[in-house]
Amino acid sequence: MPLKRIHHYNIWTADLAGTMDFYTRVLGLVQGERPPIPTPGAWMYDPSGEPVLHIYDGAEAGREVPYGGGALDHVAFEAEDFEDMEEHIKATGVAYKINIVEGIGLRQIFVDDPNGITIELNFSE
Repeated sequence: MPLKRIHHYNIWTADLAGTMDFYTRVLGLVQGERPPIPTPGAWMYDPSGEPVLHIYDGAEAGREVPYGGGALDHVAFEAEDFEDMEEHIKATGVAYKINIVEGIGLRQIFVDDPNGITIELNFSE
């Protein structure tokens, strides 16, 4: 089930606690150390210990934060154990979609975070 192969991406949120909960509870990331950056927020780490998601708290910073990804369509992770991840996401109650890419042995799970950003999980056979 671990996610891998992305350095990091950064999002602004109007709901820091809800965003951190989603990435922890649904995708298995954990909050970790963050350097002394003046903008409030959090860093979320993958199972290998890499900080793959940087979150800025727009509400605390007084910044208006739009919903959704704007020009960003989705963020994709390579993942392992499709069945385990699907059962895990199903148990969280979060809506998700499955896509099978015929001919290349790829199964995908798509899920939206609380900020309207689509996360794509890719499982090679």
